[in-house]
Amino acid sequence: MTASTTQLDARELFKSAYENRYTWDPTFPGYSADFVLNLKEHTYTGKVTVTKGMEVTVETDDQPAEEWLRNQMKDVVVHRKFSDFETSHGKHTFTVDGEPDTTGAVAILVGGDAMGSNYKVRDQQVVQVSRVMGRMAFTINHLDKIDTGKGYISSAYNAVFTNPQDGQVLRQLKFIDIYENFDGHYLMTKQIVSGTEMGQKTYTEISFNNIQLG
Repeated sequence: MTASTTQLDARELFKSAYENRYTWDPTFPGYSADFVLNLKEHTYTGKVTVTKGMEVTVETDDQPAEEWLRNQMKDVVVHRKFSDFETSHGKHTFTVDGEPDTTGAVAILVGGDAMGSNYKVRDQQVVQVSRVMGRMAFTINHLDKIDTGKGYISSAYNAVFTNPQDGQVLRQLKFIDIYENFDGHYLMTKQIVSGTEMGQKTYTEISFNNIQLG
């Protein structure tokens, strides 16, 4: 197999997985929901809104909790917002890195990505993402999914954060995301995050209720 063929195969493998993700379609009307957030042994309540234009607002009495949840919801929106492959990755190069692993996942190295992202792909799904962002590196492993019929949503995954200089593990988290179908749009109704940070166990749970479209 020539280098150019390997590059082409890697691009097609990644593109197939990228386009198989579930994203909100053009009819997405936005939504609002009441939330209950259990964070660091405290409970916060309020309202979160995601507009049709994918803007996030959080209403709650506690500023640190508001900022935390707003950032978390922005991450959710990034994964659900549609972006075509050429816009997101048209300028990147893709190369298969070695043979498939024991699960059949193919490692793909990405060139031209400012975040230094690398992936593993299997069965038209991205099953691992590795990135270096400044003084922190992380690897996310896909564990389970929801098949919406219009693409998959990762419903269970773990994340390991390390020091890129010496590989020291700084934090480990496991995510469980629960989604439900609201008039053809899959929206998160609960997220549970458990793990360890600096040797201490952590647990966070967010529940979204009274979800209203539009």
